[in-house]
Amino acid sequence: MSIEFLLTSLIVVASPGTGVLYTLSAGLSRGARASIIAAFGCTLGIIPHMAAAITGLAALLHTSAVAFETLKYLGVAYLLYMAWNTLKEGGGLSVAQDIAPRSAGKMIASGVLINILNPKLSIFFFAFLPQFVSTTEPHALSRMLELSTVFMLLTFIVFVGYGIFAASIRSHVVSRPMVLTWMRRTFAGAFVMLGAKLALTDR
Repeated sequence: MSIEFLLTSLIVVASPGTGVLYTLSAGLSRGARASIIAAFGCTLGIIPHMAAAITGLAALLHTSAVAFETLKYLGVAYLLYMAWNTLKEGGGLSVAQDIAPRSAGKMIASGVLINILNPKLSIFFFAFLPQFVSTTEPHALSRMLELSTVFMLLTFIVFVGYGIFAASIRSHVVSRPMVLTWMRRTFAGAFVMLGAKLALTDR
């Protein structure tokens, strides 16, 4: 495993994006356990993109305007939904001591959807992985699976770190309603900005 691959992957994973925002939101609203579940869901959402890249299906997204645009705008719509759900009172970023629990299944499903509905992730894998697999590699498929697994592990570890940090400051947020209001607005605005960025991206 090359240091270059690990560093590049770490930079990509740690960069703020929809998965990071979702995990932070889970940690702030429901605590450390919820943030770990959210991180797990986001990590699972990488699998379809990884499979697409390895099997060559990502090439379809790269060459087919219809396929790319369809997935892209589904992603935009979901990000706007996340923004609305975060912004509304009692929505996705409701922080209180007695907040109603949300099932692990629903949290994982949301995390998976967040990453599935991002066509750029497939194209990232399609362009990223081959750089670290030699054309003379006798077991190229195994090598790509190995690298992809490491990328997913890094994603889970980094996202859990974000989530636990958010959970650690949760008690301070609970006692400060105005802080929660501004955080809710900030998260909602960030989801809208990410949606706008995705809408404006080209293949």
